[in-house]
Amino acid sequence: MPSPQQARAQASAITSGKTVPATEAAPTSRLRELFDGPRLSPGQRRIAQYLIEHITEAAFLSITELADRVGVSQPSVTRFAAAVGFSGYPALREKLQSIALSSLAGGPGEEDRANELQAAIDGEIQNLENLRRDFADPDRVIRVGRELSRSTPLTVLGLRISVSLAEYFGYAARRIHPDVRLVTLGGSVAYDALLQAREAGGSWVLAFAMPRHSQETLNAVRVARGAGLKVALVTDLALGPLADEADVTFATGTGSRLVFDSYAAPGVLAAALLQAMTDADPERTQARLEKYEQLSEQHQFFLKD
Repeated sequence: MPSPQQARAQASAITSGKTVPATEAAPTSRLRELFDGPRLSPGQRRIAQYLIEHITEAAFLSITELADRVGVSQPSVTRFAAAVGFSGYPALREKLQSIALSSLAGGPGEEDRANELQAAIDGEIQNLENLRRDFADPDRVIRVGRELSRSTPLTVLGLRISVSLAEYFGYAARRIHPDVRLVTLGGSVAYDALLQAREAGGSWVLAFAMPRHSQETLNAVRVARGAGLKVALVTDLALGPLADEADVTFATGTGSRLVFDSYAAPGVLAAALLQAMTDADPERTQARLEKYEQLSEQHQFFLKD
């Protein structure tokens, strides 16, 4: 039995981008639409990938046969059916058979040239569309950006896979804020940094928590709250233990088609919060940016275009 990481790698393997006939493309597209909505576990993605690749045969398999073919347990198949919106495997199989029979009968098709990489991009486009709808009312982003701008020091927390987002935000925030403290190590190191930030007068922590959500991130957020810091959380889930501990939660989807998640929407959200911080104190922003440009020119930080 492969590990969860191996299973996810197998389920998201890149295959040839050769064009497939329209009669084969239609069920593939319909299945991707069916499976792309919910957030599936690595094992569930293996089932989804098998069904996409073998729909005409898999649609007529019993639950035992399908479990054996994919290499998972029968309860895993049942949970997969529930995860994609069906009452059980019989209801899912009925839907699969409808899709397969439509294909075999030469039903209406659509030419779908999307390979796995394109499908991953399609998923991120949907995440960005959802974020765009959330930004229809930007008041919450503006308000939190103002609070982050006022917090001196401002602590930015990101552990494990979330380090990259925290480092991006921290790097940019230092251009416009006088005291940004980046915390990328958990345990007592994080606790010390958070407590010191509070003692120094800080009032807010911006925490990034992407899946898989770590216990040490939850512990650090609890320490921050216990010390009297408020927490703004950027994550993928609006509900759960981390969101329960935060004062403000910004939830936006992550790309989950490939073996490792991608973060287009969280990256844009981070940039939006930076913009809100910039707008909160335009005079300070302008002065700091001008000073940084002078230093960069003096020390030749960057290559000439």
